[in-house]
Amino acid sequence: MLLLQDKKIQVKVYGLNGSPIKDITLPPFFSYPVRKDLIRRAFISSLTARIQPQGRDPMAGKRTTAESWGVGFGIARVPRVKGNRYSKASQAAFAPMTVGGRRTHPPRAEKIVWERINRKEKRLAVISAISAASNMKYVKIRGHLVENIPQIPLIVEDSFESLEKASDVREAFKTLGVWKDVLRAYNGRKIRAGKGKMRGRRYKIRKGPLIVVSGMVPVIRAARNFSGVDVVRACDVSVIHLAPGGFPGRLTLWTESSIKVLEERFKNI
Repeated sequence: MLLLQDKKIQVKVYGLNGSPIKDITLPPFFSYPVRKDLIRRAFISSLTARIQPQGRDPMAGKRTTAESWGVGFGIARVPRVKGNRYSKASQAAFAPMTVGGRRTHPPRAEKIVWERINRKEKRLAVISAISAASNMKYVKIRGHLVENIPQIPLIVEDSFESLEKASDVREAFKTLGVWKDVLRAYNGRKIRAGKGKMRGRRYKIRKGPLIVVSGMVPVIRAARNFSGVDVVRACDVSVIHLAPGGFPGRLTLWTESSIKVLEERFKNI
């Protein structure tokens, strides 16, 4: 069990028109000390959990009757496919580092590619990432544009979750001062180098604001139309969302109900 100081933080809840409507008290984990080391470990653990280990059959490239011709033919003494010596059957086989041969050091399935982390450490990393996302210093270090945002953390009323159109979400972003950061993420996209651009990953898109909601609400479909904007439920929010790349301090918009879900989720810390 983690012992957190009972530090009460009063913040304002903003309406869709950009004006404060009431005050609430945030849970203690919003002011927890930021642990960059744990956040980095938890991010790498979550990132590598998506990787599927790959390997090769130990007999790959060895199922052949190829034999070396020996000396006296003026060619390399590598194993070659059997057949007429003056036809295309002189193709090399079996030997590594030859055209048509097997791989020298193929991937091994038993290679450790996953970063392991304890459950309590992962839980603490999420709490630390939440605290960093509520700290103006870390949000600015990540490069977010927060000049027009009234407060960090930014809490909005629950009616934001019922928005069904992207145009309504855009207007809410403008009144809350978030729209400038959305444009920063959109204008910062670049064409990926290499063959990845031909495999459905043509653009590299910057990370914009994160929206944390209480559940499956209409704004999830409305807000996903904006480049760099992610929407996640409070029960699923993790270091992947709060600290992309392992760097804490992502600009996050919280709904009032999502705070209650987080408080229930971390009530035993």
